[in-house]
Amino acid sequence: MRRCCEGVGLPCLFKGVGMASPRPPRFLLVFDFDETIINENSDDSIVRAAPGQELPGHIRQTFREGFYNEYMQRVLAYMGDQGVKMGDFKTVYENIPLSPGMPDLFQFLSKNHELFEIILISDANMFGIECSLRAAGFYSLFRKIFSNPSSFDKRGYFTLGPYHSHKCLDCPANMCKRKILTEYLAERAQEEVEFERVFYVGDGANDFCPSVTLTSSDVAFPRKGYPMHRMTQEMEKKQPGAFQATVVPWESAAEVARYLQEILKKKC
Repeated sequence: MRRCCEGVGLPCLFKGVGMASPRPPRFLLVFDFDETIINENSDDSIVRAAPGQELPGHIRQTFREGFYNEYMQRVLAYMGDQGVKMGDFKTVYENIPLSPGMPDLFQFLSKNHELFEIILISDANMFGIECSLRAAGFYSLFRKIFSNPSSFDKRGYFTLGPYHSHKCLDCPANMCKRKILTEYLAERAQEEVEFERVFYVGDGANDFCPSVTLTSSDVAFPRKGYPMHRMTQEMEKKQPGAFQATVVPWESAAEVARYLQEILKKKC
């Protein structure tokens, strides 16, 4: 499973000699969004559309660890009450800067799109992600986006819901990225698409959860100095070898592009 050029590598050596050419290697590349593709937390960014660009204390005080989605529902209801409309949110999302080197990585992926299947798993929201990616010109790179459902109701209020329910004790109540990734791989396997390697690019604690399921042939790209990176380091210290994937920390996404480029050079 998830292997290419197995055995003695005859399909590579005798390509086109009396046999069909093998499929090109297929990699699955998984992205987080907040503080990974973009250089901010988009939930914090949209407060720029609020009156005075801040939230009142009585709203901020309702935050509970692990229930951020519910908290954001209250934030959005408050902003709706203050007259913040779709266009105001759209403007904020479209102007959030990409993380360092992310345009370089996306341009590399555009040139090699036949080799990579790209998905996005984010605890942000669908509307914000689509606005940002379309503005940056990279929306079409993604085969699928998994995020919390969002829309605008009859009043023009921005509404948000939970993505799903799950039993993972390590993730927020509304989303477990491990569950999403595991189900996606199983679904693609049923469609007879199996990947030689999985690459995971993220930054947060909720990105650490799915990265633990990666195998020794896979690669985790945690953003340097962020929770996902610290958690991989702590796991390696406490349980050497328990984290199976190769860990490649990054400060600029151009480093991710260079690593992937080297992998492609090694392929036959």
